[in-house]
Amino acid sequence: MKQANVIIIGSGIASLQLANSLRHDLNVIVLTKSKISKSNSNLAQGGIAAAIGEKDDPKKHYIDTLEAGRHHNDPNIVRELTRQAPSLIQELNEKGCSFDKDVNGDLLLGMEGAHSEHRIVHGGGDATGRTIIQFMTSNMNQNIKIIENIFVYELLMDECSNRCIGAKGKYSNGKVDHFFAEHIVIATGGCGQLYSYTSNAETAVGDGIALAYRVGAEITDMEFIQFHPTLLYTEGKAVGLVSEAVRGEGARLITKEGLPIMDGIHPLRDLAPRHIVSQTIFSYIKKGKPIFLDISEVDHFVNRFPTITNLCEQYGIDLKKGIIPVVPGSHFLMGGIKTDLYGRSSVKGLYAIGEAACSGVHGANRLASNSLLEGLFFGKRLAEKINTQSINQSFDPAISKSNECHINDPLPSIKEIQASMMEHAGIIRTKEGLMKQKSWLESFEVENWIERKLDHLTNEELIQVFMMITSWLITDSALVRTESRGGHFRQDYPSENDHKWVRKQIIHCKKTIKEDKYERIKAALAT
Repeated sequence: MKQANVIIIGSGIASLQLANSLRHDLNVIVLTKSKISKSNSNLAQGGIAAAIGEKDDPKKHYIDTLEAGRHHNDPNIVRELTRQAPSLIQELNEKGCSFDKDVNGDLLLGMEGAHSEHRIVHGGGDATGRTIIQFMTSNMNQNIKIIENIFVYELLMDECSNRCIGAKGKYSNGKVDHFFAEHIVIATGGCGQLYSYTSNAETAVGDGIALAYRVGAEITDMEFIQFHPTLLYTEGKAVGLVSEAVRGEGARLITKEGLPIMDGIHPLRDLAPRHIVSQTIFSYIKKGKPIFLDISEVDHFVNRFPTITNLCEQYGIDLKKGIIPVVPGSHFLMGGIKTDLYGRSSVKGLYAIGEAACSGVHGANRLASNSLLEGLFFGKRLAEKINTQSINQSFDPAISKSNECHINDPLPSIKEIQASMMEHAGIIRTKEGLMKQKSWLESFEVENWIERKLDHLTNEELIQVFMMITSWLITDSALVRTESRGGHFRQDYPSENDHKWVRKQIIHCKKTIKEDKYERIKAALAT
């Protein structure tokens, strides 16, 4: 058993920002199920959006964020995020983080889809995430302990106060350990690996969301999945991200015959919001027509995009031909654990930050390069909140016991989950497909797995269970929302329905799992 003041589950930018921003007299433990470098944050090629240009203003950034999110966002939180973005960049820059600069030493500002100004700050060209993560890990405070290769599979609740007080994790050798703290923070990232095609790290399976749901936390907006338009596609597989910044530098999406596919689709053409570009590409691919990114007009591509260049070379893509084969894939979850401005969930003692959380920032579709910004913003906000509190020295938990049932029901394989989610709950959805997906998931007793004890499962079986629970939450939400908005596209309800759905959230909570569907899944006005 190990004890700390703050336990953070996950090791991306939100986690490290929180850890480094906490008071030095607080003991902090960071738990990650792989290596600290294996996160979506580390893979992030895109930059960080901040209104620091001469002609830019946080209000413009605010408006762009709401428009991309189809006004499902929480305006108050978006306003605060965009207002603080410049100072968050300035703070990192002054501490020595290696952002890209021009010959005068000023920050270079790039353009990405759905932005009205050049406001994207990059590091290492197309390696912004890795640049920031390496900077943060090399400047860790002495009060922070990082434990790698431990899979947290259960949150521990105090049965007297109904407060989250700890976490249970399993090492790769099967050894189980318990961790206790006053503040338990989920920063496990999203769930891109629920789909066959994804830009996400192998660790992004939605486990943090499933963990929170199992202890009664409210989960919201799970139907809103952003599919990135351009993943490198070769031999039937999506093998990595081709950043939106490539299109920001002039690349265009074309057919094999050279026909530009975004002309006439949206005024911003290739820089239209991601859900529009993804749906357009997907419609061609469903007809058997492959799509390519024409990079012939991008100056100094190899120097500007070294990470993408190495990726293409690794998979035998000849960049001299000027085209890169692409496919849309799961990229970002706008929904997650419902939180407030400080990352607090509906369960006492439990917080969520980063992609695992749903604070209202992104709405129905995340604006490009707002994800790393979100991690910086909420990591610092939560640290400021915790830093104002006194240290509790006494700790005598009374742990609630989960269901002791050890039934070994069959579980769907990871590949089966990915394929079925891609087909029925992916880029284009219908009632028929979603009903089929929900029935399939429930045939594996998914609702029972929400209650069962999981200690006897292997790490791979734990992943299967968490993927199944999170897939079920997505599918159920997508069925309830009878409209298309942002990343959620229903072919049978292709338009937005503001009268019924504008700024309404679909909230799941395990506390009423046995009640009627419309008690269990409540549509409530966003704050």
